[in-house]
Amino acid sequence: MDMKRGYYEDIELCRTKTSLFGVISLIGLLILAPFFLGDYSLYLINLIAINSIVAIGLNILVGYTGQISLGHAGFFAIGAYTCVLSMLKLGLPFVLALPAAGFLSAGFGFLLGLPSLRLEGPYLAIATLGFGMAVTQVISHSEFTGGHMGLEAPKMSLGPFVAHTSSQQYAVIIAVTFLMTVAAVNMMKTRVGRAFRAIRDSEIAAEAMGINVLKYKTLSFAVSAFYAGVAGALMAFALEHVSAGSFNLILSITFLAMIIVGGLGSIMGSILGAALLTYLQIKLQVIQEAPIIGPVLLDISKRYFMPEGLPNIQSIIIGAIMIAIVIFEPYGVNGIYLRFKRYWKMWPF
Repeated sequence: MDMKRGYYEDIELCRTKTSLFGVISLIGLLILAPFFLGDYSLYLINLIAINSIVAIGLNILVGYTGQISLGHAGFFAIGAYTCVLSMLKLGLPFVLALPAAGFLSAGFGFLLGLPSLRLEGPYLAIATLGFGMAVTQVISHSEFTGGHMGLEAPKMSLGPFVAHTSSQQYAVIIAVTFLMTVAAVNMMKTRVGRAFRAIRDSEIAAEAMGINVLKYKTLSFAVSAFYAGVAGALMAFALEHVSAGSFNLILSITFLAMIIVGGLGSIMGSILGAALLTYLQIKLQVIQEAPIIGPVLLDISKRYFMPEGLPNIQSIIIGAIMIAIVIFEPYGVNGIYLRFKRYWKMWPF
């Protein structure tokens, strides 16, 4: 049994020397990555990092607090457009536009969290779904936001430093992702994180213990929306363009799939799920170019299906993975990681 002898052991970021070594090694690899990887690989890592921020925020809401949201694409869009418009229209520097995007999204998240005080389950899911669809429609029909054509995003800048290359974009995105991840890990160890988990387990018991359910439910929505807003702002600069058509229902479902595949109620699971699904989405779009399986799938598609639908094979594969995870590994990819870690911890016994 892992017994704790002091309060500091419960709140420290790395509880063992092994985990500390792992964190330091990961930071070292991330620092060295631009020197060994090409622009495409860095672009893929940027997408994984951005989606990890959204997944962490959504997991705070769904996995830790027990609420549901199908409208995170709306917060994602608010963050992206707020950051871009703040820089283009108001002339704000990136260091101010980025948190502004997060806080505005958090404000909308707080307002959306108010119905959660009376709604739950599928009713709350429908309410958040309506919010996400409404945001997309308003943005796409507004001349101020560029309508359906969208807006070109300016370059990220930190004072005199301007991120022109993929390596420079990578440095900014990874730094923000690291800070947001550490903040989420620490938050879950504070009174706020314990209140979230208590509400998830039993609202009645949490209220009986003196937890302000109204306060913490709306706070969880606000924090989750803040993460989505920051991620949306970073995505706008990673793609160098923002348009309303990108923030659809499928995107919200994909975010939810990331935390289910990765593991609910786990920061590590959020990152693993985002990494897996983002990688599959990118790679499966050109599955016909794979060395062995590509020609086989192309031949099957020509014989029995329409060849134009082959790129959509990604939906089938991702759906099959989700079904397999739910049936065989309810704890997601994080559950596999924990079992693997436990095995090597007890090896060779």
